[in-house]
Amino acid sequence: MNIKKIALGIIGLATVATLAACGNANASSSSQLDKVKKAGVLKVALSPDYPPFEFQMIKNGKNAIVGSDVDLANAIGKKLGVKVQIESMDFNNVLASLTTGKADIAISGISKTPSREKSVNFSNVYYSSDNYLVVKKSDLNKYTSLSDFKGKKIAAQKGSIQEGIVTSQLKGAAEIALPQIGDEINEIKGGQVQGAVIEELIAKSYVAANPDLAISKVTLKMPKDSYGSAVALPKGSSELTKVVNSVIKEQLKNGQIDKDIQKNYALSEANK
Repeated sequence: MNIKKIALGIIGLATVATLAACGNANASSSSQLDKVKKAGVLKVALSPDYPPFEFQMIKNGKNAIVGSDVDLANAIGKKLGVKVQIESMDFNNVLASLTTGKADIAISGISKTPSREKSVNFSNVYYSSDNYLVVKKSDLNKYTSLSDFKGKKIAAQKGSIQEGIVTSQLKGAAEIALPQIGDEINEIKGGQVQGAVIEELIAKSYVAANPDLAISKVTLKMPKDSYGSAVALPKGSSELTKVVNSVIKEQLKNGQIDKDIQKNYALSEANK
C-alpha cells in the first residue's frame, strides 16, 4: 500500500510538473511583451555605424543616434505605448544582448539567416539589398575580377554575413574581421587591407564621404541563406514578434520605411 501511495505521489508530481511546464511554455510567448509593457521601456540594441540605418550626429548641440532603423524602433515603441531606449554597442554584441537581457529587440541592419534563427526570433524582412566591395579609387582598375583579390586582405564587420561573403566568394583572400565599418574604411585608406565588403547603401554613403575610395567593378552574390534585414527578438517572444510584424507590414504597405531610408541617407550625407 505504501509503495502504491509513493508511486501515485510520483505520478501526481509528474503531472503537476508537466502542467506547470505547459503553463510556462504558454507564458513564455507573451512574457517579453508583458515585460516591455510593464517596464514602459523598449530597449533596442544597435551598432550606430551603419548610415542611413543607424549613425551618430550632433543634434541640438548633443550627440544623437539617428537613422531609419531608429525610426522603425520608435514606431514599434509608439505601437506598444512605451518609450524607446537605444543601447549602443559593437555589431558583434547586438544579437548577444538579446540573450543577456540587455535589450528587448535588436534593429541594426541584421540579416535574417537560418543559423541565426536557431537562437533568436526574427520579424518579417523589412529591407533587402546587394553587397559591394569598396576599394581605393586608385586601385579601381587594378581589381576587375574576384580572382584579382587572391592573396589580398579583405575586411568585413565582425559577426556579419559579409564575413561569409569574403570567405566563400573571394577565394584565396584573407578575411579581416573588424568591429566597426568605420574601422574597415580606415584600414582601406591606410593600406592595411585592399578592400571591404559592405552593404550597398552603407558602401555608397562612405564612398560619397571619401573621394579617395570607390566601389569595385566586381559583382558579389547575395548569400542564398540570407533573406534580408529583419528585427531580432529573444527566442520564444512570439507575441512581441507579432506586434513588430504588424508595424513592419503597415510601413511597407504605406512606403514609410523607404521614405525613412531615403530621408536618413540624405541626412547622413549632409552630416559628413
